Amino acid sequence: MKSDIKFGTDGWRAITDKVFTEENVRIAVLAIAKYVYEDFGADKKIIIGYDPRRKADFFAKEAAEILKGLGFEVLISDRVIPTPVLAFQAKELHACALMFTASHNPPEYLGLKFIPDYAGPATSEITDKITANLGAEIKPFRPNGSIKVVDFAPEYFKHLETLIDFDKIKSHAGKIIFDGLYSATIGYFDKILETHGIKFESLHLHHDVNFGGGMPEPKPKYLTELIGLCKCAVGFANDGDGDRFGVINENGEYVTPNEIIAILLIHLKKHKNYKGALVKTVGASLMLNILAEKLGVELIETAVGFKHVGEAMRKFNPIIAGEESGGLSIQNHIPEKDGILANLLVLEAMAYENKTLVELQKDLKAFIGKEFINDRVDKHLENFDEVKPFLEKVKALCALGNLKVSKTDLTDGVKLFFEDGESWILARPSGTEPLLRIYFETTTNEKMNFLQNEMAKI
Repeated sequence: MKSDIKFGTDGWRAITDKVFTEENVRIAVLAIAKYVYEDFGADKKIIIGYDPRRKADFFAKEAAEILKGLGFEVLISDRVIPTPVLAFQAKELHACALMFTASHNPPEYLGLKFIPDYAGPATSEITDKITANLGAEIKPFRPNGSIKVVDFAPEYFKHLETLIDFDKIKSHAGKIIFDGLYSATIGYFDKILETHGIKFESLHLHHDVNFGGGMPEPKPKYLTELIGLCKCAVGFANDGDGDRFGVINENGEYVTPNEIIAILLIHLKKHKNYKGALVKTVGASLMLNILAEKLGVELIETAVGFKHVGEAMRKFNPIIAGEESGGLSIQNHIPEKDGILANLLVLEAMAYENKTLVELQKDLKAFIGKEFINDRVDKHLENFDEVKPFLEKVKALCALGNLKVSKTDLTDGVKLFFEDGESWILARPSGTEPLLRIYFETTTNEKMNFLQNEMAKI
């Protein structure tokens, strides 16, 4: 049923064979086809990819047949492919793309992302048009559609070689461990390291529809094995479709995406002479605001979600753009998050400075002058009607305990800055379920406990 199909911040996701069914996929694909035909015409190529999830390849092939039947020229990946690789090809071929993935969601989920020819997440304006098309009839506009099976990797690899100094990475010769995490980047991140003679160790380097019984999310709780191995080694992982990154330093510690974005901003400006702004979301660290000011770099903040970040990338062409959940991209690349590129840039930054990642983190902390800690709590509500009253209650706050509010930002939900100049909270609704995401940032564990305890009273 079309009512089951909801495009959120990054596509439509649902449980396979329960809501993500052949009937619903057909409805969604026809809605996308109608949008492409009406906005771009019959000659617009459509490319299709899929991650390692159960039935992702099946639905990708079904979608290709549907689009061929309508008269489109369709190119489908010859194997599992990361989202950023497919997105890059959308830009290169001036094509629109369909990616079958549920990203970092649990194994029982599957999803569908629509990627326009600008190679970034579809904006709300586009997904609203697609949603309006759900259930609409669309007749074949010509009889000679086609399907071609393609290897999309070579052109992407060639492009990475224009962005990354692989010889420099090779000369640094640090110990590298890649946790494939059963994800789509297997055969891509490891392959490009091998191609350039960069030695690494690996684990979980095969696809598994159940992701080893865990989650395809590169966060500490799902990277325990990698963390245990990272003594005097730097470790890398990606999420299910390869657009997010997870990095472990030589002390076996998780390095936050905020720190990675900061380290890479310094690297790109200092060593590669990149010029432009820093794009970050309102949920990302205040550390990045301080860093941008110290480096003389313009700061642009967006709502949470890479569709907003990608839109800002297309408008401002920044040095780097990133979000706190583990997605980033850079100038001269695509306005879509790319976990493969992120991992390579970390190796490049280490090589240019001839330092360990731990040392780069220490340098960053010294440059900023303080250390920030972050957390997020998800508050489940009974229904959507509860969302607005809760946000209004947060908006009306003048203080949390004895900590006064100094400024309120309504870019995305409600963000409260406090008078100490180093603490804030952000309450924002989920786009697809009655859920509030509450972000916290401050500089000490004591302050973090205080902020969370005071919010719990609300």
